[in-house]
Order: sequence, then structure tokens, then C-alpha cells
Amino acid sequence: MIDDLEKRFREIAPDVDYCSLRYQEESGESVTVRQNILQPVGDHSDAGAMITVAHAGGLGYAATSDLTTSGLAEAARRAKAWAERSAGQAVADFSKLPHSDAQGEYETVVERPWTTTSLEDRIGLVRASAEQLKSDDRIVDWYARVGFTDGESLYVNNHGARIHQRFHYVVPVMAATANQGAETQTRTLGGYGNGRQGGLEILDQIGFQTEASRLASEAIELLSAPDCPEGTLDVVLAPDQMILQIHESVGHAIELDRILGDERNYAGTSFVTLDMFGNYRYGSDLLNITFDPTVASQMASYGFDDEGTAAKKEYIIKDGILLKPLGGATSQGRAGIAGVANARACSWNRPPIDRMANLNLEPGTSTMEDMIGAVENGVFMATNCSWSIDDSRNKFQFGCEYGRRIENGELKGLVRKNNYRGVSATFWRSLKMVGTPDTLEVMGTPNCGKGEPNQMVRVGHATPACLFENVEVFGGA
Repeated sequence: MIDDLEKRFREIAPDVDYCSLRYQEESGESVTVRQNILQPVGDHSDAGAMITVAHAGGLGYAATSDLTTSGLAEAARRAKAWAERSAGQAVADFSKLPHSDAQGEYETVVERPWTTTSLEDRIGLVRASAEQLKSDDRIVDWYARVGFTDGESLYVNNHGARIHQRFHYVVPVMAATANQGAETQTRTLGGYGNGRQGGLEILDQIGFQTEASRLASEAIELLSAPDCPEGTLDVVLAPDQMILQIHESVGHAIELDRILGDERNYAGTSFVTLDMFGNYRYGSDLLNITFDPTVASQMASYGFDDEGTAAKKEYIIKDGILLKPLGGATSQGRAGIAGVANARACSWNRPPIDRMANLNLEPGTSTMEDMIGAVENGVFMATNCSWSIDDSRNKFQFGCEYGRRIENGELKGLVRKNNYRGVSATFWRSLKMVGTPDTLEVMGTPNCGKGEPNQMVRVGHATPACLFENVEVFGGA
């Protein structure tokens, strides 16, 4: 298929300034057991291609699931027509923007392929974990799920680029909900943030078959725990909460197309402006955020983005100073500012836009014991359960499933309904300690939404635990 597609593209590519074909195919399976009952096994498959044309300053694209020569030729005709219509009226002269001539391959490293087991065995694996969650009559709802997806893409253009990539994703989820009287509490295995690239080895790495009893016990214990205290306190955030903090108050805020106004009428704008790059203090000296699609097992790792730009690790924020936006080649050309290789599309029928990929907080030098020991009055919080942030990605309020009081440098009893709020423009400056690599976790989500029409993409975050001082904390809800 890949060789045939490339040959067909060479046959039908019109004589224009730029023309590309981007083919994407995905297929997968999901197995869910809820309350010890197997749910219908999910099975999906989808494939198609998009032809993009830039000519005489205009831009056009057209997608098709008809991958025959005639189907691709019709898509090319429509893409060229749109390019001609938009010439002189677009936000930039697309013919003058740089176009990739890269060639390369990428494939996820897999230790234990999903397909080496039978469907019966995969169901049995998920069922065994689900059954462990029902450890007490107070557990009223429980489920375990594992989703697997294979993906393949081809990018070729009339400037000599040829990029072939293959991806393998595993997304495990587990939850136990306990109830007693009017009180209900839920514990999950890292929320929905345990997605990675790889095979069945991921389930062993995150404890999918060993952590169920702990989750159930903690859900029950939270039923009788006091509410989180209210006040200005120090907060230690576990990695499975840090990923949400990074995602919402850094990642979306520094997407270049959002800063340029492309998302204004849908997902909002950003408090970040173009003149901030290179000088704005986003956080304390301890804040180091990298864009890194090269981490082998992370959810959004790849060799090249969907505009054909080679991916590499780059500092977005270094020593607290904002350096680069998350903007691909097209947005960089529009804004006149350097960015990264993050133009990504969720499918063959969507154009690439600026997206987070792997956005990671680099580890520091503080152990968990150091961070807890430095807190006189505070709360340890883990596992996001709610989030709210304004349309400029500035003011936020987040809630966590699990908390413990910290008093005089020691972890104390459980607290529930843990919430904190802040302002992105100042919150990260309160970063007091960053955990060592021993506290770091590699996580990822399959469902980051953005764009019109909407695009859901996979995003990765790797982060250690962190200590923030003087945070507004409250309970309830």
C-alpha cells in the first residue's frame, strides 16, 4: 500500500509550488470489564489520505478515503482549486513558507506485541484486574479497560520528502468507586493518564495487575476522611496531577496558533504574547520544560511531524524563562518566530495544526523526603479528578482524588475533596522544589481536544513530583 500510494501521488501531483500527500491509517481494539461483566469488545479501523496544495500564495487541501489513482487525482484537483481561490486572501503567502525535503522512518519500540496473545487471553487479563477491585461491599462500581491502537502514516511531497512512520499505543484505565450513605469516592490508576507507546509490557510497568487492591482500599478509606483544609498552604503535587498542570497552564498557553488567534472563537486565546519569548519569566529558576518527541515509550513520540519537520528535544522554558512556542513550520512562517516540530493531525481528514506532543518537566534534585520535610503546613495531592481554566489559559482551579496532610515535615492522615487554584502567570513562580528522576513518571493521554472541526490527539507528559509554596487550597465539591 505504501509504495503504491507514493507511486500514485507522483502520477497525479499537479504542477504547483507545493503539493503533498499525507496518508494515515489506524486500527485497534478495546477490552472493558465493568462490575465483572465483559462489555462489547471495541474494534475500529480507518484509513485515508489528504492532498495539500500551496500555489500562488494560496492554500488548499482535500481528503479522501478513495486511495485509487482517480480518487487521489480528484482530491488534488479540489485542493488546487481551493489554493487558487484563497490566493491573495490567506493569512500568509503559503508558497513562500518553507517545505520539508526530509526522508526518514520511525517505529515504536515494542517488547511484547499485543497480537502475541489471543483475544481470550486479553479478556482474561482485564477481567482479573477488574475482579480485584471488588474487595468490599462498599465498592459499588468498578471497571478495568485496555485499549490498543496500531497506526501508520506516509508523508510525501513534490520537494522530495518521504517519511514513513508506524505507531503502537496502549491505554490502560482502572477505577473503583466506593459509597457509604451520602458519601461517594473514586480512585483511579493515574486518572486517564497512563497511555504510552509500546506493547503489553506497559501493563507491567504501571502495575495494571497489582494495583487494584490499593485503589479499592483508598477509595474506601476516603469515605471517612476529613475534607481538605482551606487556606494558603504549601502543596506537593504527584506526577499524575502535575501532568494536568503542565498540560493546561503551560502546553495550551504556548501553542503558537492559539497565540496568533486561530482558536479564539472556539477554545480561546492565551495570556502569552509573541513579545514574551526569550525574556518572560514563566516560573522559578527550577522550571525547565522540554518539547521532546524522542522519548521511546512516550505517548506522542515520533520522528517527524505531519508537515515533515524532523522532531528533536528542545527547551521551551529554561531556568524559568519562556524560550519557544509550540508552533510548527506554518505557524513559525506566519509569526516570524522559531518553534518546534509539532504540526499534527488526528486523522487523514484533518489538516495539521499546532499541538502539544511530549511536553515534559525535567527532573530536579529534591527527593520526595526532601519535599515533604520542607513543608510545615501543607497537603500532598495526587490524581486529577476535575479541572477548570479560563479561555486565556491563565486562571485555573483543579481537583484531586487523593490527599494527605503534611505537618511539620511529616505526612499525616488522608484528606478528601482536594482542590487548589491559581494563576498561570504567577503560579509557576512559586515552584520551590522539583523531584529527582526517582519521582518521575512517564504518562500520556489519548484525548486532548482542539481545533475546528475538532481534533482529538495523543499527548505525552513526563514529570517528577513538585513542591509549590503559598497556594490557595480548599476542600469540598
